[in-house]
Amino acid sequence: MKEIYAFPATLSYEEDGITIEFPDLPGCLPCATTTEEAVKNAKEALGLHLWSMERDNDEIPCPTDISKLQLGQGEIPLMVDVFMPPIRERQSNRFVKKTLSIPSWLNAEAEHAGVNFSQILQTSLKQHLGLAQ
Repeated sequence: MKEIYAFPATLSYEEDGITIEFPDLPGCLPCATTTEEAVKNAKEALGLHLWSMERDNDEIPCPTDISKLQLGQGEIPLMVDVFMPPIRERQSNRFVKKTLSIPSWLNAEAEHAGVNFSQILQTSLKQHLGLAQ
């Protein structure tokens, strides 16, 4: 895994907005309404797309040289770079919602005692998995 990735993108200006395409990364297709928003959205989409590829152990291709891009009518090239450590940190520490079932009487007792269900579950899972507290 690299700390910084840089990939070329093409910005296609249409009447209804801007489409951003990364020729080396099919499926990474953000869009925007202004050029400023396009640059921001391209960086965000690239970071999340690459994080997903890393997580899934997919091979990340070598980026095409920006000078070798085949541009169509109304397209401009853009080099997009992302610094991955903060993206990885943010994604690994994001919270996910879990649905679970407990007996009604236990729920009532816990609510009466002011139990923080999320904290109890996190603490119990860490203990069960032998992870440091």
